[in-house]
Amino acid sequence: MANHLDLIIRGGSIVLRDEVRVLDIGVKSGKIVALGEQIGEDAETIVDARGMTIMAGMIDVHVHLNEPGLGDWEGFASGSAALAAGGCTTYLDMPLNGVPPTVTLAAMQQKLATAEVQSHVDYALWGGLVPGHLDDLEALNEAGVVGFKAFMSSPGDPGEDAFREVDDLTLWEGMKRIARLNRVLAIHAESESLVSQLGRIRQVEGAVSAKDNSSSRPILAELEVVNRALFYAEQTGCPLHFVHISSPAAVMVIAKAKERGVNVTVETCPHYLTLTEDDLERIGPKAKCAPPLRSKEERDMLWHVLRLGYIDMISSDHSPCPGDLKLSDNYFEAWGGIAGAQSSLELMLDEGHLKRKIPLTQLTAMLSYAPAKRFGLHPRKGEIRIGADADLVMIQLNKAYELTEEQLLDRHKQSPYVGKTFSCKVAATWSNGNLVYEQSSGVQRVMMGSWLSGSQLVDGSA
Repeated sequence: MANHLDLIIRGGSIVLRDEVRVLDIGVKSGKIVALGEQIGEDAETIVDARGMTIMAGMIDVHVHLNEPGLGDWEGFASGSAALAAGGCTTYLDMPLNGVPPTVTLAAMQQKLATAEVQSHVDYALWGGLVPGHLDDLEALNEAGVVGFKAFMSSPGDPGEDAFREVDDLTLWEGMKRIARLNRVLAIHAESESLVSQLGRIRQVEGAVSAKDNSSSRPILAELEVVNRALFYAEQTGCPLHFVHISSPAAVMVIAKAKERGVNVTVETCPHYLTLTEDDLERIGPKAKCAPPLRSKEERDMLWHVLRLGYIDMISSDHSPCPGDLKLSDNYFEAWGGIAGAQSSLELMLDEGHLKRKIPLTQLTAMLSYAPAKRFGLHPRKGEIRIGADADLVMIQLNKAYELTEEQLLDRHKQSPYVGKTFSCKVAATWSNGNLVYEQSSGVQRVMMGSWLSGSQLVDGSA
């Protein structure tokens, strides 16, 4: 078999579903076709992975690449380059911040035309649930969105045709329709009535600091929406996915709903696990996000519930912007979004495995397997197994380095992690067996990422 292989990755510590073993990986036509201690001596390309750790490529279900129509904002080319360098081999692009947002079939087709031959790794698209577009849900589903996204608080874009938060009637009716389509609804869980009024009060008082902004978006606002959305889901049967949950209290509310039989999953993000509200003051608006960073005590408890298995997956919520939108001293005016696509996997391995001893098998489940299962990408993606796509990331777990702006590949290089010393480093990334990133040569020029149409994926909502 070896004489006919395209690639052999030899002698690495392979992170499988339930164990880590030193094995060779054989790849042919973009698929993993062999796993064994000795699979042969010959292939077109042989990589010596001794001393390296090999994981399934990260599947980032929550990124904002801001195309089409936003000019100098992050795009598919730069965003996917950063993701590839960070060990991500598949991403799900959110429906907002592009102009137009992906809430109609025409807008989806426009986004797909923009993405074509622009992505280094594979991608899928979310559609949007917004007021006035309920009748577009079925067409978006048939066209291949992987699920739908709704905001329960204002997305913050004042444009006339911008993405809008749902009202209760739109949410209820949308959930009924999405349940019939057998898709998942992703929820941004913050109460608009609470955060908008608290924000107005702070600004009238002239209280516009980092702490003022954070206090206007309390954990209560997250909990209120989580409970409301879960109630609607129980009434409609709509599968839910809560994005970027910031508080352990909300995680546990969702866990209780699972025990009642609600079809729901939950993600958190590396910034809620590695940064705190004190870091927001230290770093500045580059670390502003919504929901905001929480206290050290909340962060530590979030690690606790993660270790216990209550968090399903990790995503970056990569939400970049042009640099000038992060420059205001008024934290209510500065753009709210963290650019972290390139660092998610390394952060989880550094902070989770190396520092907190969370098993690699548990981390790969959250970074790859659970996202693939939930959104219909498995068995094609999400784990290292014979027959799966050869989406692989090779990591040096003992490679310390300091992140600099020059190393960042996203367009505006605004990572809050610049200056941080990481204890590990992505050495190489393969997407469908193709080398897309290598530490010494960088991201490869050929863009081979493909659109993963939701209509062709396995149903992952159940």
